[in-house]
Amino acid sequence: MQKVRLGRTEIVVSELGFGGIPIVGLGSDQAEEVVRHCFERGINFYDTANMYGDSESKLGRALGSVRDQVVLATKSLERGAEGLNRHLENSLKCLATDYIDVFQLHSITKPVDLEQILASGGALEAAFKAKEAGKVRFIGISSHARSVALKAIETGYFDTVQFPFNFVETDADTDLFPAARERDMGIIGMKPLGGGMLSSADLCFKFLQQHSHVVPIPGFSSIEEADEVINLYENRQPLTDADQAAMEAVKKELGGSFCHRCGYCLPCEQGIMIPESLMFRPIIHRLGEAIAVAMSKPAVSGIEECTQCGECAERCPYGLPVPELLAENLALFRELEAKLAP
Repeated sequence: MQKVRLGRTEIVVSELGFGGIPIVGLGSDQAEEVVRHCFERGINFYDTANMYGDSESKLGRALGSVRDQVVLATKSLERGAEGLNRHLENSLKCLATDYIDVFQLHSITKPVDLEQILASGGALEAAFKAKEAGKVRFIGISSHARSVALKAIETGYFDTVQFPFNFVETDADTDLFPAARERDMGIIGMKPLGGGMLSSADLCFKFLQQHSHVVPIPGFSSIEEADEVINLYENRQPLTDADQAAMEAVKKELGGSFCHRCGYCLPCEQGIMIPESLMFRPIIHRLGEAIAVAMSKPAVSGIEECTQCGECAERCPYGLPVPELLAENLALFRELEAKLAP
């Protein structure tokens, strides 16, 4: 596994990272086997979040004995200093470590998110103090909205940026990633498989290998899944004309239903959590029906309040039929909820 420099952090990480969501759906022993297998095959960069169920604990148990050989990145959704400190202490405990290599302020997607973390008494203030105390080495940010992420980058406060990047979602490479590279920030690519919407690992990672400035963090729920992707990096194949044609076909097929989670559809007057609701199918793919139903219930059940006003569709820069997609997700949710009922 080749190594790359994670921007100005000067941390050297494997060119392929490990995303911590799928192991939530695994038993402890199986999760640890998958994590250790990836470590043994050369992956040294592990990304998780305080909100990812028991992901941090599973990573902590699997990697505790090799802590000095791995790079741990985690995230917090808290916007204030007090909440962030609470999350940080919990993450340190779960990950079985006394420091976090990259601590990221998570899902800074709305302008108000950025305002809150930058304010006096905000999360960034606490993160800086944690860095001074040696509990955090570097501070990063994750986002789903380019405009907000760009403003965050322009502050100069963040060492890394994490953003969706795959062969369907390439917008970040037009302005966001160049801005980050100008500031020598490390770039982490979330959703390399489109959050579960893209089925061909071969196409996805052939594409990503053309962008060495981005460290993708796929998640794996089995050793077989991990080996499939790691082998693509150890036995690289060029991106062919046939591959390009296949990617274009997928983009065309998904064009009318792929939510980019940019948040421009918000706010909804009925309070519907639109991007979260439209992530229901990818969550099913990644974590299974039972976990998806439990995790998505607060968001998806709110779709019942939809009045079909169409304002979200008018705001969507990708021209998605948002009310129609919401209705489809609600119907699927109710179907699975009934199926899983005791």
